[in-house]
Amino acid sequence: MRKTLIAVSIALGAPFSASPGHAETLNLLIWESYIDQKILDRWTEKSGVAVNQIYYDSGDARDEVLADPNSNIDLVVVGENGAELFGKRGILEPLTEENVPSLKDYQPQWTSRCAGYAMPYLWGTMGIVYRSDMVKTVPTSWNDLMSPAPELKKHIAMYDDHNEAFIAPLVLLGKSINANDNETLKQAFEVMKKQAPFVLTYDYVITSIQNPDLGKDIYMAIAYSGDQHVLNDKRGTPGVWRYAVPEEGTFSWLDCMAVTTATPRKQLALQLLDFIASPESAAANAEALTMPTASEAALKLIPAEMRSNTEIYPPAEILAKSQYQKELSVQSIQTRRRIISSMANFQ
Repeated sequence: MRKTLIAVSIALGAPFSASPGHAETLNLLIWESYIDQKILDRWTEKSGVAVNQIYYDSGDARDEVLADPNSNIDLVVVGENGAELFGKRGILEPLTEENVPSLKDYQPQWTSRCAGYAMPYLWGTMGIVYRSDMVKTVPTSWNDLMSPAPELKKHIAMYDDHNEAFIAPLVLLGKSINANDNETLKQAFEVMKKQAPFVLTYDYVITSIQNPDLGKDIYMAIAYSGDQHVLNDKRGTPGVWRYAVPEEGTFSWLDCMAVTTATPRKQLALQLLDFIASPESAAANAEALTMPTASEAALKLIPAEMRSNTEIYPPAEILAKSQYQKELSVQSIQTRRRIISSMANFQ
């Protein structure tokens, strides 16, 4: 169903015309609720160019679309590993301060992680989201998710991405989240099997929360920092969904926004990217999404109370425990996907 929705979105955004009365359109492949619509509206008002958002709900689904030469994508949000991988394959356009002037506002510690093929967009951690009205004890450990309390049976949402699905079990095992060896992945598999009977769905929580057959029964899930705000918005429950980073540590992620090499609207796409990366837009976007920006200039425009909010900008001790994702071997990816596919057999 997920792939069908993506394909339909692309088909709807396919026709273009530069003739009078028909504004040109750019296709942006992105997570749902991951950019402030007001920024895109301001861009359209300024340029006359519309932006069609095409949603994905896992990195695997996004990569499948991005690898398709006929996907008609102009811009895309990718993880830092994806930026390097697809950049080296010639799918993403190299970026410099000449074609995206706003890059000057981003420190090398951020731009280097996007490998020269993308702009640092938003960053954060991975942790546990939970319904505070149903889960009375704040989760502090990955064990709270992987070995849940009996009352949480069939109230857990996990994630079928080959990277993120293994974060919790590998951290609990004291292993690298980038483990490639079969012995370590086998140990992670055992942890995941024990959790499986408690899992309601392996669909990304922002997707599954909108499913009328599942949403009301999800009480806890693995998620990215910032997802709690989207969940509260989708369910109409301000402040109910909350986010916690487990004490064992997690991983620090960085999302990058890139322009595809194949787009026939490359100059427009680069201009849109520069507009989104500008201090004013980056600050407004971070405030609207309640997420941290990587732009030094934008950070100065953000209210002090937001900058000091540790749920948004994690404290140094949390980041010190964080790992970074690295490119996995082909064998590791295949093994991880086989493990994820087998989880349904243990529910």
